[in-house]
Amino acid sequence: MSCTTVPPDNATFQLPPLNFATSPVPKHLLSNKGRHIKTAAALIIGDEILNGKTLDRNSNYFARFCFEHGIQLKRVEVIADDEAEIIEASRRMVQTYDFVVTSGGIGPTHDDITYASLAKSFDQNLVYHNETLARMEESGKHRTWISKQSEEQRTARKRMALFPDAAEVIFVASDIWVPVVRLQEKLCIFPGIPSLFQKMLDNLKPFLPLPPEEERPFRLQVFTALPESSIAPFLTDLQKRVQPEGIRIGSYPVLRKGVYVSLIGADRDRVHQLGVEVEKEVDGRVVTEAEAEAKRQLGCQ
Repeated sequence: MSCTTVPPDNATFQLPPLNFATSPVPKHLLSNKGRHIKTAAALIIGDEILNGKTLDRNSNYFARFCFEHGIQLKRVEVIADDEAEIIEASRRMVQTYDFVVTSGGIGPTHDDITYASLAKSFDQNLVYHNETLARMEESGKHRTWISKQSEEQRTARKRMALFPDAAEVIFVASDIWVPVVRLQEKLCIFPGIPSLFQKMLDNLKPFLPLPPEEERPFRLQVFTALPESSIAPFLTDLQKRVQPEGIRIGSYPVLRKGVYVSLIGADRDRVHQLGVEVEKEVDGRVVTEAEAEAKRQLGCQ
């Protein structure tokens, strides 16, 4: 599913910008009162992920999203474009977790079966969503290839607006015609294209009962050039000592470079206090998230 196709007969043609209205945010979410999301799961759908053709970037982005907003991501599954697998996994996840996302399988081709499978999963029929159809047509009216499509091809394109009939349809971005489709008040259906997945997930935040700021975790990282085996006894003892405080200690080696020690907890002052202790014991130094990510990327090259 492409939202940026340029007509091949005119390489300099510029599509006019889209400016759709976004969905209103429910009033009860504006106040952020009541029960909020605590646990989450991701269901990555696509044969292309399992056969290695496509690299899954969406589960990693979702993991970061959950951490930054104080949600415990408990499970990530990758499954085939298979109706029975989608039905089984979606029902199980909705019963178990507060927030579930699916990624992939919502395009116009025969193997894009996510909407249809999820409709069956929750005993719903499929119906065309008129507003989505209208936005789809508006977004494509300046593309010459659309006017040349056969009736069969136009019908295939319209499949991308064929949703479970009890779904909540949320338009989260003014420049994207594709909506987030939500089922059972907790399962959100996203496209598999990483740029769309990321933007739509970020823009969905006002529509989610996210944890309050004070309940979100803080992560501090200490880098040391010592080998992991040399710091393992200290980290084992430290984790036992701080576990009652809800603080988690982890270690993540970078090949031939050193180890990152991660301290995660809700009490920012206490985590900083422990960071000083860790710096001293492992002969290391506190690093920023950006610096840690840059070093990890270099370590993977």
